[in-house]
Amino acid sequence: MSQAFIRENDEMQLQDVAPSVTALMIFLTRENNGVRVYEKHSVKHPQVKGEVHVMSNGLSYAKDDDSKWYLID
Repeated sequence: MSQAFIRENDEMQLQDVAPSVTALMIFLTRENNGVRVYEKHSVKHPQVKGEVHVMSNGLSYAKDDDSKWYLID
């Protein structure tokens, strides 16, 4: 069987999402049962080395030093 196919129970995790905002929006929309999630705005945060992306789902996300997404508390 080809490894190109992903089984339903092999869920993608936030840290597995490509480091683009578009990829993040697609992932969050899928996780939100198809309800579109979009970026409201982004800001530079003094405690985060890069940008913090504020999303329409009410949560904020940033990338770590390895360009992996993580949730901001």
